[in-house]
Amino acid sequence: MPKPKYHVFICVNQRPEGHPRGSCAQKNAMGVWQKFADLLNQKNMYDKVMVTGARSCMGPCQNGPLVVVYPENVWYGNVTEADVAEIFENHFIQGKPVERLILPPEIFG
Repeated sequence: MPKPKYHVFICVNQRPEGHPRGSCAQKNAMGVWQKFADLLNQKNMYDKVMVTGARSCMGPCQNGPLVVVYPENVWYGNVTEADVAEIFENHFIQGKPVERLILPPEIFG
């Protein structure tokens, strides 16, 4: 298998119900992860994209589900299953990140 161009991390961290920070898992992160996996299979893009579910918190939980794409270090927030096809088409196929989903720098302090 060739080395993929993009490595995608999807936060699927689960915190206890009622935790003040919440968690990406409570916002359908597993559904988002599954949609990435399904499209990866359908489009047969294993030579270009690797998808990993991150069980550890990735930080800005209030903006979850979070999806981070390397090597560009693009952080997408509030990603839904409906957004995944757009990320595949724009970012992975055309090489243009989906601007409307990119987290603003001030989120990171």
